[in-house]
Amino acid sequence: MPITAQHIRTTITEYLDQHPEDKREIAVVQGLLDGDDLTSRKSLPGHVTAGAILVGRDGRVLHILHNATGKWLLPGGHIEPSDDTLLQAAGRELAEETGIPPHVVTPQSETPLHIDIHSIDANRAKDEPAHQHFDFRFLFRTTADIGELQAEEVTDAAWLTVDSLADERLRRRVSEALL
Repeated sequence: MPITAQHIRTTITEYLDQHPEDKREIAVVQGLLDGDDLTSRKSLPGHVTAGAILVGRDGRVLHILHNATGKWLLPGGHIEPSDDTLLQAAGRELAEETGIPPHVVTPQSETPLHIDIHSIDANRAKDEPAHQHFDFRFLFRTTADIGELQAEEVTDAAWLTVDSLADERLRRRVSEALL
């Protein structure tokens, strides 16, 4: 069953129970839930995506070099109709992009560690206007190594220190989760 607006609402409620300081930013997403299907990449001004914060055995975080942006990012991407939950979508994207099989990855929680709202530039090749991603990021752990990368989306992958995370709030939350 595809991800529903109610599932997104419930996930946001659980997230805000743990991170009430994010309420003002997340209100943007909550305000859009009664409109378009936020799991569709066609929804504007933005749509829900799912991301993975994968921590390896040595406490470093997996980053991928994303082809479209040329930037080092956390694994993640758009919701698919086959995704039942946001956590499952994050795990699927992680497996697709990094080749790390799901059976060697353990989610820390069913609640996201971070919900990031960020702007995406227009992409004329895909006929997409500028928009926002509402990225539900889940923390996972593994002892596995990087597998076969999804070449059409990912150029490289590397385990980087928690300090390399650009977002201060995410960096702090990951550090606290690793204690």
